[in-house]
Amino acid sequence: MSTEPHKPKGERTGPGSVLFLCGRNAIRSPMAELLARQVLPGSIFVASAGVRAGVRDPFVDAVLAESGLSLGERQPRTLEDLEDTYFDLIVTLAPEAHHRALELTRTMAVDVEYWPTLDPSVVEGTREQILTAYRDVRDGLARQIAGRFGAQRAAQNMP
Repeated sequence: MSTEPHKPKGERTGPGSVLFLCGRNAIRSPMAELLARQVLPGSIFVASAGVRAGVRDPFVDAVLAESGLSLGERQPRTLEDLEDTYFDLIVTLAPEAHHRALELTRTMAVDVEYWPTLDPSVVEGTREQILTAYRDVRDGLARQIAGRFGAQRAAQNMP
């Protein structure tokens, strides 16, 4: 576990690396990672992980495909699977992830933000009702990411 920041020399207005953390890295955090990659400049390292091991969720693939996005062959991973656990910003999407991030970073200068996000896998009903819950998570994360990082993207992409 490295404690060295990923910041190049010079000033930076936002984080140089962002980790999205949830329970199993199967729904919320991989969606957030992919959506953030659409907004953030390529110079910002973006990753996601889970507190525990998870399995890929086909509803995630379905709602991302509706937006023209894909996780490709990416599979869920845990914090232990990451090569480096130092990030400038950790965005937690579930209570257990938030507690784990605070535990992990208590001796580090890392920003941790908690974005409470419903786990759509707990929704019951028809296929359409379940897909609606996944779409709500996708769209909610997209709004939060745009709100949090949108201005930074515009500033960093200006000549």
